[in-house]
Amino acid sequence: MRITDHDRRARLVAHQLDLGATGPRPVTTVEGVVDRLVALHATDAPSVYLSVLARVPGLRVEDVQAALYERRSLVRVLAMRRTLFVVARDLVPVVHAGASAGVGRRLRARLLKELATIPTDPPVEDAGRFLAGAEEQVHDALAEHGPLTGAQLSARAPVLRTAFLPTTTRSWDVRRSLTSPLLSLLSAEGRIVRGEPTGGWSSNRFLWRPVEDWLPGGIPELDEAEARVRLASAWLESFGPATVADLQWWTGWNLGQARAALAALDVREVELDGVGAGVALRSSDLAPAPGAAAGHVALLPSLDPTAMGWKHRDWYLGPHREQLFDTAGNIGATVWWEGRIVGAWAVRTDGSPAVRLLEDVGTDAAAAVDAEAERITGLLDGGGVTASFPTPLYRELRG
Repeated sequence: MRITDHDRRARLVAHQLDLGATGPRPVTTVEGVVDRLVALHATDAPSVYLSVLARVPGLRVEDVQAALYERRSLVRVLAMRRTLFVVARDLVPVVHAGASAGVGRRLRARLLKELATIPTDPPVEDAGRFLAGAEEQVHDALAEHGPLTGAQLSARAPVLRTAFLPTTTRSWDVRRSLTSPLLSLLSAEGRIVRGEPTGGWSSNRFLWRPVEDWLPGGIPELDEAEARVRLASAWLESFGPATVADLQWWTGWNLGQARAALAALDVREVELDGVGAGVALRSSDLAPAPGAAAGHVALLPSLDPTAMGWKHRDWYLGPHREQLFDTAGNIGATVWWEGRIVGAWAVRTDGSPAVRLLEDVGTDAAAAVDAEAERITGLLDGGGVTASFPTPLYRELRG
């Protein structure tokens, strides 16, 4: 079966962008958006909110806050590719076993190696014993005083102030504390969770909480291979048809793990324009919905899951990669027209939108883009939104 780029863009709009539209599976809740997309990128706190607001008119910032912190139906996890995501609470065991556990093992091995080989202040004699004691201090501090910021944790768990010392004269080799790598490790291992922000909704600073505040009893253990199968199925349901390389990139698995997960699923091979062989769940309806992409506009935030969801992106990105990505591969905020990227946008410090179209889409489309920019910014608190990984074009637009 041959799937054209046009067909893929129509499916992208129907399955990932136009979620509040009337149809067989319209989405009306924040949880519904996350379920349809598997996970929201959460490295930038504002992106979680903007990814939801872009897809379902009628939802507001307060709705996202309620899902995260009142219902606690969504959880921030360190998972695929050692990236921060927001996932549904029910999916946490699958994501943890399928992705986070492997990240946690790598982070633990790295931290133990650093403790054993890099000079510290005060000196560490036994890396394993020291790390176990540090983990216990963090656990006890959160149990007695939590929730806490990283700085508050350091005050109540003094071991976190242990510092790695520079070993070279290079500018990046500076004194750094144990706090960040240890909290990242405990997050990947599913023992602590980033909770409420310490500032407004767009703040990237969070209080740390025990994972039991979201999942009483902790994260249930699943077989890792089976979890990878379930995670691959969920991803293909939303992002398929796609290539094996796309799945491998999104999950951070090695090629053997990606192939093993697909081998356990009922998939069929398809031919994708430009990239060749791809796969799709046999149960998926691959016929494009008639007119699904026609006239559809979306303004997605930086690191949005749709913009970052595939390794091979030419079918929706076109010639705009250099203008929209930074040198580390992070995409800025993007303008979409009929299932493809046609420009960039930003929210200025005064809360107003700035839009730059990178190609001529016609006056009607341009007017629709401007109207959507006004709709999105009208839902915010009147302030600017700052990306952690700004592209040159983003900086220019934001001013």
